[in-house]
Amino acid sequence: MLRNVKDLRGYAIRATDGVMGEVDDLYFDDEHWAIRYLVVDTGSWLSGRKVLISPLAIGDPDWAAQQLPVSLTKAQVERSPDIDTRKPVSRQHETDYLRYYGYPAYWGSAGLWGMGAYPGSLTTEGVIEAEMKTRRTSTPLASEDCHLRSCRAVTGYHIHATDGDIGHLKDLLVDDHSWAIRYLIVDTSNWWGGHDVLVAPQWIETVSWSDAKVYAGLVREAVKNAPPYDSAAQLDRQQEQAIYEHYGRPGYWSTTDVRDAAAMSAKSK
Repeated sequence: MLRNVKDLRGYAIRATDGVMGEVDDLYFDDEHWAIRYLVVDTGSWLSGRKVLISPLAIGDPDWAAQQLPVSLTKAQVERSPDIDTRKPVSRQHETDYLRYYGYPAYWGSAGLWGMGAYPGSLTTEGVIEAEMKTRRTSTPLASEDCHLRSCRAVTGYHIHATDGDIGHLKDLLVDDHSWAIRYLIVDTSNWWGGHDVLVAPQWIETVSWSDAKVYAGLVREAVKNAPPYDSAAQLDRQQEQAIYEHYGRPGYWSTTDVRDAAAMSAKSK
């Protein structure tokens, strides 16, 4: 199911021994457009310290209660590497974090999550195998090697088609199974008094992070005539197919199937 990022803010994070805070922001990596960490505000528990929680730790969410259970204790989180979320998080910081929890690096492999296609696909043996592979093949990381972006910070970015502006980034839609970002929700009302439309990350040609601009390989007229998106209704696969057919693009579910098969093949070797 697809979830709006804005709706996930404020969700309680429940450790195995109690609630430890709530979601303040989400970080995605700008290479694969997947949520890599939830930024959790611990409130008075850790004197307002914000910590990172990987989707690898998240169990079955209680959507009705707006709670995300994690397979961690509060003591584990308290002793985790202190990362200043006010500054860019480098790959070196991520490496320290992942090693502390015993997670594999998600970069450099066929799967979206290293050796797996989604967080829950990683068994204990798979995690150990992936971590050993990472240590064998990893190269030194520059301290400025940063690929994480704040979902809160990119909200409001201007979206450009190949022939002009089409609107601004209103929100992101995330797959709650794989934690992949499936769509950018684009508010086109400032352009022609239009509606919200969806743009898939695969259609983005480049992003100017310094200028807060996203450039999509689409023409304005196609965007204007695209199926409207209603945030009050759950998007189903039939509606998704209509969007991809409108733009004449293959659905991500077909390419995901191919990628998952490649990941499974690599894991069996």
